[in-house]
Amino acid sequence: MDFNMKKLASDAGIFFTRAVQFTEEKFGQAEKTELDAHFENLLARADSTRNWTERILRQTEVLLQPNPSARVEEFLYEKLDRKVPSRVTNGELLAQYMAEAASELGATTPYGKTLLKVSEAEKRLGAAERDFIHTASISFLTPLRNFLEGDWKTVSKERRLLQNRRLDLDACKARLKKAKAAEAKATTVPDFQETRPRNYILSASASATLDDTSRPLPQAEWKEKHAGGWRLPCFFLLPLSPSVTQAQGCLSLPEDRKLWNDEVDKAEQELRVAQTEFDRQAEVTRLLLEGISSTHVNHLRCLHEFVKSQTTYYAQCYRHMLDLQKQLGRFPGTFVGTTEPTSPPLSTTSPTTAAATMPVVPTVAGLATPGEAALCLEEVAPPASGTRKARVLYDYEAADSSELALLADELITVYSLPGMDPDWLIGERGNKKGKVPVTYLELLS
Repeated sequence: MDFNMKKLASDAGIFFTRAVQFTEEKFGQAEKTELDAHFENLLARADSTRNWTERILRQTEVLLQPNPSARVEEFLYEKLDRKVPSRVTNGELLAQYMAEAASELGATTPYGKTLLKVSEAEKRLGAAERDFIHTASISFLTPLRNFLEGDWKTVSKERRLLQNRRLDLDACKARLKKAKAAEAKATTVPDFQETRPRNYILSASASATLDDTSRPLPQAEWKEKHAGGWRLPCFFLLPLSPSVTQAQGCLSLPEDRKLWNDEVDKAEQELRVAQTEFDRQAEVTRLLLEGISSTHVNHLRCLHEFVKSQTTYYAQCYRHMLDLQKQLGRFPGTFVGTTEPTSPPLSTTSPTTAAATMPVVPTVAGLATPGEAALCLEEVAPPASGTRKARVLYDYEAADSSELALLADELITVYSLPGMDPDWLIGERGNKKGKVPVTYLELLS
């Protein structure tokens, strides 16, 4: 491979110079070009967006896949650009175990029949969970990853370039400052050629009249003794009087002032170039940072998609469990030798409390038979006081003639009867009347 050693050495020198300058800025030993307040706010908002996006992404991955080993495996497959193998969900695995248990213990027994019913429900729950994970990964996790691995890397690259441009600009300012200081110092020194006595003449061959002890120093010794802006002995001053006087090592000050003027002009030109590059890079970085607002809009849309998919998932889970509960309630043989419910009602919400979460249908074991309930409902009149309006939160399909079917967002009149299950109310809509579950209602004041 062909390496450009000069370029490599130049880049190394620039890197070292920037590192020294950055360190001096941290210790307050060098001037630093400050960005405006709006630009600083954009930088802070961008950093905050990146930090919180990473946290939300990691925690969402934990929510969708609690197993850390599975997450590591998926990460490796993604980096290798290979398809992640299909994995059985916990619900599907539970359904498989229940089906095998029912087959071995007896599918015709009450316990075996219940195991099969629950197995089917768990299998549907597992399929719903798989769909939810797939949808959430596409609509929510993928946009977050694209931002961190794409847009944010571009922003970080441009910010590093802006930092380098700023360091170059500050270095140019420092060089210009030093050049102007040297120029001012050189200007204050009097010109030897202009202030020499008029009775002296300039002679380049006067050294021939001098003895060895007064001759100029050799060139190598002169350079070692007078390093820097000193010149070689350029002339000798001879007086018009008979005595001979020598001025060794005189300065060529007009030439030095011209040199520093050139240095100042060069430093100013470099400063103008550095300022132009810094302004251009600052504008590019500013545009990218202002684009974070559009990133927020995109993430907001993705968040709505995530909530929608999660709502669909929980609604499917609720419907599957509601169907399972109805099926189990119609099999009296499922409960061994007792007329009492094997477990307390799943919800203990009082009639005066509005439901704020996904409803759980109360058990029907403690309710009267459909014939008795229908008879009571026909004979019962609404109380003179105590009726309330309620808004229906979810659709409800009546299990029998004693219940009232509900549609989401409709308003009905509800009231309670003495001795009635607290998880149920009597609902009226027009000339229709029937029992309704409290968890499906939002009681209005």
